[in-house]
Amino acid sequence: MTRLNKFAFFLICTIVVFTTAAYGTVHQPTLVLFYVFVTALLILWAADSLTSGEVRFSRSVLQIPLFALAVYGFVQCIPLGTYAESAGISGIPRTISMEPFATQLTALHLLALGIFFSVTLVYLDSAQRLRRMVTFIIVFGFIYAFFAILQSVLSPTRIYGIYQSQFGVPFGSFVNRHNFAAFIEMAISIPLGLLFVGAVKRDKRLLYVIAVVLMGSALLLSLSRGGLVSLIAEIILLIILTTGSSGGKKIVLKVALSFSLIAAAVGGAIFVGGDTSLTRFAESAASQDITSNRIHIWNVTLKVIAANMPFGTGLGAYTQAYTAFDTLSGIEMVEQSHNDYLQIVSDAGLIGLLIGGLFLFWFFREGIRNSRRQNTFRRGVAVGAFAGCFAVLVHSLFDFVLHISALSVLFLTLLALLVASGRRFEDDIKEFDKPMSKRRRSASVTSIGGKKHEQVEQTA
Repeated sequence: MTRLNKFAFFLICTIVVFTTAAYGTVHQPTLVLFYVFVTALLILWAADSLTSGEVRFSRSVLQIPLFALAVYGFVQCIPLGTYAESAGISGIPRTISMEPFATQLTALHLLALGIFFSVTLVYLDSAQRLRRMVTFIIVFGFIYAFFAILQSVLSPTRIYGIYQSQFGVPFGSFVNRHNFAAFIEMAISIPLGLLFVGAVKRDKRLLYVIAVVLMGSALLLSLSRGGLVSLIAEIILLIILTTGSSGGKKIVLKVALSFSLIAAAVGGAIFVGGDTSLTRFAESAASQDITSNRIHIWNVTLKVIAANMPFGTGLGAYTQAYTAFDTLSGIEMVEQSHNDYLQIVSDAGLIGLLIGGLFLFWFFREGIRNSRRQNTFRRGVAVGAFAGCFAVLVHSLFDFVLHISALSVLFLTLLALLVASGRRFEDDIKEFDKPMSKRRRSASVTSIGGKKHEQVEQTA
């Protein structure tokens, strides 16, 4: 393993931390730094390939939707003639996108995320790396949740005691509490998955339980209703995946464990924030903020979709498209649809619907397949990563969480863990419970110009 290889893995972890700490990486200066990090990651991969004499890449089909959507974004910016002269102005190019510049930026952002995902898939190339990434997410999630709880007590309206958001209720390092909840949904999924499948050694279980309870308490303190619903959906999926047809006894035990963890998290939230930490859910539900009136926004978005089929309004052009159909006469600027599924269809039309449908199909196929692993640790990682990504997909029904760079990065990291949990590496032969005769070969990571690295997946 070369130094470039090791540094690339370190940089992947650094990107996860940076994008989270830098207010979710939604502002232009932090986005620029994110692109610099991704470019450096790509250069490291190229230099490592040159040094080792082999070009390694992943064959996972889950990479295709990101790159396909980015390519379609660039297609939406291609001039298809010009508009007729109006008010003395002529030569304005006619494009599919209503706002070509915003579409180009969005396409470039998707391209950067695709590169991050592809390189992460390549560098999760050993059982040791897989364990290190799992440990990193659990430890970082624990520390970050502790910081968020501490900040909510000492400085509830200012991030790091400095920055005060004018457009949302901040929590942790995010300017919107719902984004923080989405982050915790993913971070908590890995220890939950390992606990539910029994992959944690007895002497370490208490540490994992403490991490889960702390992260759960932080999520409740964020007062995100979407986050709470998504966490419950995550736990239900974990119960389904880890019990199957095993009978009522295991189901009762898993349900009891779930209720115990939720009760502990609620107790922690009440202890830190008092009883108002939960009763304020009702207050937030009564909010009259137009920008969070989801029913109105969704109705307008449906009109936008109907008017711009089959090609969409253009990636990133939602605000401009929304304004023309807003029955409230633009009283408030709405930048997102608060439903990622509606927005992808609004932005990319039938192409976006097809790409999104393919991603969901491949995602559930990968998750169900790898959650049946015989190796306990691998199954725990697969189940946890699958449930964490599923929770965010549920949360995306109510919010625009995957439009936040930090959340997209962590989502893709969990997705890479899900894919990697289905591989077999050279350093994990002893971890497998079944003999080689019951495994099938697949080249999930391939190298060109050097030795071909064949991975082995275990059949369910």
